[in-house]
This record gives sequence, structure tokens and C-alpha cells, in this order.
Amino acid sequence: MRRTAVALTAVVLAMSTLSGCGSLQSSATEVGGQRMSDSRPVRDGGTLTVALNADPDKLDPTLAQTLVGRTVFAGMCEKLYDVNEQGKVVPQLATELPKVSKDGRTVTFDVRKDAKFSDGTKLNADAVVTSLLRHRDLAGSARATELTPLKSAKATGPYGVELTLKQPYVPLTAVLADRSGMVMSPAALKKYGKSFTNHPSCVGPYRFVERVGGDRIVVAKDPNYYDAKDVHLDKVIYKPIPDGSVRLANLRSGDVQVGDQMVPVDVKSALTDNKLRLFNSPSLGYQGIGINVGNVKGLGQAPGKVDTAMAKDVRVREAFELAIDRDLINKVAFQGMYEPACGPMSPASAIAPGVKSSQCPKRDVPKAKRLLKAAGVKGAVHVELKIPTTPEWSRIGQVIQAMVKDAGFALTLRPTEYATMLEETDNGQYQAFQSGWSGRLDPDGNIASFLQTKGAMNAYGLGNPEIDELIKRGRTESDPAARDKIYAELIHKVNAEHTLIYLYRQKNYVVTGKDVAGLRVFGDGLVRVKDAGYVK
Repeated sequence: MRRTAVALTAVVLAMSTLSGCGSLQSSATEVGGQRMSDSRPVRDGGTLTVALNADPDKLDPTLAQTLVGRTVFAGMCEKLYDVNEQGKVVPQLATELPKVSKDGRTVTFDVRKDAKFSDGTKLNADAVVTSLLRHRDLAGSARATELTPLKSAKATGPYGVELTLKQPYVPLTAVLADRSGMVMSPAALKKYGKSFTNHPSCVGPYRFVERVGGDRIVVAKDPNYYDAKDVHLDKVIYKPIPDGSVRLANLRSGDVQVGDQMVPVDVKSALTDNKLRLFNSPSLGYQGIGINVGNVKGLGQAPGKVDTAMAKDVRVREAFELAIDRDLINKVAFQGMYEPACGPMSPASAIAPGVKSSQCPKRDVPKAKRLLKAAGVKGAVHVELKIPTTPEWSRIGQVIQAMVKDAGFALTLRPTEYATMLEETDNGQYQAFQSGWSGRLDPDGNIASFLQTKGAMNAYGLGNPEIDELIKRGRTESDPAARDKIYAELIHKVNAEHTLIYLYRQKNYVVTGKDVAGLRVFGDGLVRVKDAGYVK
């Protein structure tokens, strides 16, 4: 099995050396171009408050879909494998990288013998099997598409696991380095059932304490954790604060110590404050606009008919995309600190280098108007776009609204609380919405769940047999050159549907108080708090 590795640099920017605001590039001094690590000694004790840009969805690894949720899981739910600061997959709860048979259909590995769940029960092979099958089979599972190739799983001993695959599956190790690889306590799953999200129990440096919806999620150091002696903090509080300027104000006042997913305008402001530090890494994900072309019954269901101009004719969707200027969005909304995107794969990805370098199409209003005319459109095309209730998406929405008006679209913006938007769009209750993804090491993780017919997170209702076949081929092909060609063709087919319109690629900006040490932020965008604490 070919393992995907990505060289991702996360740089600590030393703000105390800065003078003036300027651009990020000219104002920030990189500390020797180091990877994001902090060797300062850390004292034991204390509480760290992490400000998130949204309230996480369900605290159930099988059902969860959000990046902010992944950040919370990073503190309390370890995985079979993890991603290190070089972007390589490394063992976490597994003791080694998986062994794969010659035919690619049998995968074996062992798990740690010294690990316990937060409820005190032991981690073993049976627990791994229980979690993997739940991820694959539970109704509404967001992991189902990732684990479709898994035919069976069994324990070969107390700590040995054997997976049988329907066909070779190249992305498997990367998949098990994310939520599909999170192992949950079978005792807690049996005890709480559907309420597991309110009582999550995994192996991790911190255990779940409480959640107050919209206000905070609290975790505390877990004495059952196998590496508890090296965990410094007593508690971590995750606090949703959607407005970046408010997150920054809380950082400056000391009410929070870490600000996650800080936006460029606030990053530039933070650069002038010698009490703050900035962590910066490239992103594997994307942000864009999703169009409902067939979601009438919810996720995982066969596509149906949606009675809108955008859904009925691909030329209308293409016209909408051609009316958008990605470079201008980046300049106006993000001060040029993000990157325009027109596909699911990040330049940081080591996969398919021949694909990621392609140029995004430029704005072409005359062509957009011709397409609408050819589609028989008369009058303005009315479209409602659901966006998060954040200042940055208010700006982006207004910019897009003005752009597409020139081509003949009447765009209405509907700001919607994030969790509500997620639920409504999953159920197909929308025309268009802000659709983003934090990204995965293997390109399959950025494509299959969203764009495969009846994919676990295909909120768009897209169904295209040619795309399905290319996804299947990309999953089984281990030769890099051949895989490159498959993904080049796949991305061409995806873009031709104009169902998921990719707009920009974020960078991961995390701001902390200067006395916070040991924090880790890699290319996957997660804020890792296992080693975090306060400087001695």
C-alpha cells in the first residue's frame, strides 16, 4: 500500500520583533524557518481556553463533520494513526504502520497494550473492530464512504487486528489517521447508544467533562491516559467565538489564550502586539459554494429532481462561476493572504503534482451571459446563498452578490448559524451554501465523500457514474503516475459539473498568548494541546 506523505511547514512568527502592520510577508519575521515547535520548558497545571470560530457539531467521531470538532477530538480522541509536523502518517494507537498483503486486500496491525479509555476500560483489538464497523455501518455515518471498501474486520488476538478489503484501497492509512481511525469505548457505546455524543469516551490526554451548547466544551486531564505524566494542563476549555475580532479582543484581554482559525484582517492586527504569537501553516482544504442539484431526501440518498434554474442546467451553474473573480475575493476579503482555488487538491499535497498547478478560470461576464441565453433563461436568475454568520463571509457574500449581478443573477444572502446551516444543507433545504473542507492527506479524502453518488457527505445530490468510476480507480491504483492521470481526469469531470465551486484556500492562522508553550499546529489545521501548557 502506498502511503501518502506531505511536507508541511508550520512556522512560528515572532511578533515581538515586528514594527508596523504592513503585509504578513513583510511584517513577520520567521524564526529560522523552523517547523512549528516550541522547546521552552512548560510548567504543570492551569487551564487553557481555546477560542474556536464556530460551535462544533456532534462529539461523536462517527457522525461529526466539522473542523472545529476535529480540534476538540484532537484533545480527547486519539486515532490509530496520526499526522506529524512533516505531514507523514505515524502510529498513534496502533504500534506500527499497517502490513498489507501482496494482493492489497488484507491489512494487519497491532494496537497499544497500555492504553485505557477515559471510562477506565482497556483498549484492545475488539474495541478497534467495534469502532471501525460502527463507522462503516451506523445510519448517518459521515465515515461510511471512507470505509466502504472495508469488507470485514476481526481481532486476531487481544491486540491484533485484521482488515479484509473488497479491493485494494490506497487511501486507507490516511483514512485511519482521521476520524475513521478514532476508537471509542465499547462500554460507553453500549451504555449511551445514540447519546454517546453527550458522553464521549475515547483514549486521549483529556477526558470529556461537560458541554454547554454555544458556550463551551470542557475537558480535563485524564489520569487513565498512557502518557498522562507528560500532560501538563489540568483543563482545556473550547469556547466558540465566531467573530474573529472578538476572538482577538479576548486574546488581548487574557480571557482566552489560543485563537483558532484567525482571519487575515485580525492576523494583521495581531502582528503589532508583542504579547501575542502566531502559528502559520498551509491548508490541505478548500472553501467554496455548493449548489443543490439533486439533494431532495438528505445525505446518502439517490439524487432527485430539484426545481431551480441552477439545478436543472449546468450552463446556468457555469455562468454563475464565470461571474466570480477569485483573485478579487482574495484581495478584498482576505487582503491577499489566502490563495484562489479551483479544485479539491491543495498545492501542499504530494499527490498528483501535475493537477494542482492548473490555473483557475478568469472572470468572463460576456461568456456567462451567453450561457444564460443559450440555457433559455429570461430575466434574472434568483438564487439564495446560505452563509455563516461571520464578518468574513458577510464580506465574501456581498462581493459575490455584486459580481454575479453583472451576469444576470439576483443573489440573496441568508446568514445562518453554522450548526443549523449544516443540518439544513445535509437535508437538502437550500439552493446554494458556503461549503468548505479542512482537507486530507490523500486526495480521495477531499473528493469521494462529497462527490460520489450517495456519498456520506454529498449534500449536493450529485450523481455522475463517470465520477464514481474514477473515484473507484483512484482508490485502487498504487502507481503514482497512473494515479496522477486518474485524478487529472477526475478533477476535470468534477469541475465540469459546476456543483461545488471552489473559491479559495485558507492558511491556518492560530494566535496565542506569548506565555503559551507546547502547542502544535500542523498542515491539517488542528490545534493539538497534548503537550501544551504555560512557560515555567
